[in-house]
Amino acid sequence: MKHKMKQYHLITENLSSRIAESYRVLRTNLQFSSLDKPLRTLVLTSTAPAEGKSTTAANLSIAFAQTGSKVLLIDADLRRPSQHKVFQISNQVGLTNLLVQNAPSELALREVGVPNLRVVTSGPIPPNPSEVLGSLRMRELLATLAQSFDYIIMDTPPVLAVADSTILASLVDGVVLVVAAAEVSVDKVKKAKAQLDGVRAHLLGVVLNGFEHEASEDYYYYYAARTGSKR
Repeated sequence: MKHKMKQYHLITENLSSRIAESYRVLRTNLQFSSLDKPLRTLVLTSTAPAEGKSTTAANLSIAFAQTGSKVLLIDADLRRPSQHKVFQISNQVGLTNLLVQNAPSELALREVGVPNLRVVTSGPIPPNPSEVLGSLRMRELLATLAQSFDYIIMDTPPVLAVADSTILASLVDGVVLVVAAAEVSVDKVKKAKAQLDGVRAHLLGVVLNGFEHEASEDYYYYYAARTGSKR
């Protein structure tokens, strides 16, 4: 029995859709969420798998790129990477090659047909993702890439599953938590927030994913609120 391939819907398919507008609202809210310090590096995570974080990360990256800003989307989910599937590109060379093999970043920066957007896929999955992401080399790579891009958005594993997301959350300007509406318990969301608070992550807010809408769109993404978590 063949498994149905997961579909990833990008807002480039219909720029006038309700979903596309929702991502533009999300982008604007994020831009104004940190007035004291410009938001340039961002982690997207979720409480559990299959909540839509990878699609959200991809579409949010596109929304930022549509403003003319130079945007880099990094697939930092080194356990179940998705961005190479989202954009239908090769995953032969990616983040792990840059971190483990010190490969030149130019080899991993991929064009995906969206102006101003580049994507770094995960690359080969390593046996020790947490150690790789928590390395000094990761910090150095982020600092180097930040010199060439206005925004860096990282797609990371679910926060309750492994430590990877909390490791990266401590390195960036802000974190967005993607939550599947009516599928994830409030307790799990609170636990995820507590773990992010534990590393003093700047939790900007929550994206509720999976609202059914009366219109023809299947999903509606909404920036819920700033959480007021401590940095």
